[in-house]
Amino acid sequence: MKALTLLATTAIAFGQFSAAAYAQAPAQNWPDKPVRLVLPYPPGGNVDSAARVISEQLQQVFKQPFIVDNKPGAGGLIAGEQVAKAAPDGYTFFMGANGPILFSPLIFRRAAYDWKKDFTPVGSVSFTPLLLQVNPKLPYKTFGEFLAAAKSAPGRITMASPGAGTTNHLVSEYLQSATGAKWTTAHYKGNAPATTDLLGGQVDFNFDQLSVAQPFIAQGRTRALVVTSAKRLPSLPEVPTLAESGFPGFSAETFTGVMAPAGTPKDIVVKFSAALQKILADKAVQDKFVNLGAEARGMTPEQFGQFLAKEDAQWTQVIKASNISAE
Repeated sequence: MKALTLLATTAIAFGQFSAAAYAQAPAQNWPDKPVRLVLPYPPGGNVDSAARVISEQLQQVFKQPFIVDNKPGAGGLIAGEQVAKAAPDGYTFFMGANGPILFSPLIFRRAAYDWKKDFTPVGSVSFTPLLLQVNPKLPYKTFGEFLAAAKSAPGRITMASPGAGTTNHLVSEYLQSATGAKWTTAHYKGNAPATTDLLGGQVDFNFDQLSVAQPFIAQGRTRALVVTSAKRLPSLPEVPTLAESGFPGFSAETFTGVMAPAGTPKDIVVKFSAALQKILADKAVQDKFVNLGAEARGMTPEQFGQFLAKEDAQWTQVIKASNISAE
């Protein structure tokens, strides 16, 4: 009996030691099963394309599947809330963009999550300039002609937005406020359906990421009037910037990045971030993003957190001043 008691005590002690050892260094064992990257958009858009590039590379690094899980809807709140409530064990992450990560709770008037409290930044992935493109059947050849038409007939011109609170939408609202032009905005669940309706002529224009718009412009299926980058784009040298078109100093871009549920062990976050930065520094991976019209650019968790705070402060002002709401 004493021998059995001693054996049981030893087993319990060993189990406690093993659990404590894992708790102290969970990254040594992470990942030992598939990891989910939850996305707030359907397949085919900017975030989805970036996720599929890095998921393939992460799988090679960690020898475990990194599954892209598309959960569109409510401006990203569905995906974001799911990850915010997920176990902080390093197996569920939120990969989103400006709107879903930062602004959707404010715009949808629902405190589903707060990025500063409910998430831990892991790192940035890509940065993509936007452009204003119109259906080629429209007569506008310049940004000036477009604005003049939007001023002369307020609300007649229609815009496809990939969702309330996205950079695409915020740039649109900023320009309406700054110029006095007015158009009607139709919100979609992501870039893909918005682009489909633009190509089909159901809407007149959109602000879209270069990564999505580039092939359609090359095919003549849309016409670019202006870009939001600080400088003209090498792939579209004839298209002026907003800074050149009466908005000096203005620039805007869509970022994609990875967030972990708050409470995820720091060493897992650091391990994931380090792998991500190494992947994004690889020339072959950078070339893939260039082909998508984006720039691969990794940040540490601390750098990404500082970047998010700056973006939050800048664009929250636009949201409040324009009274942007999905309601």
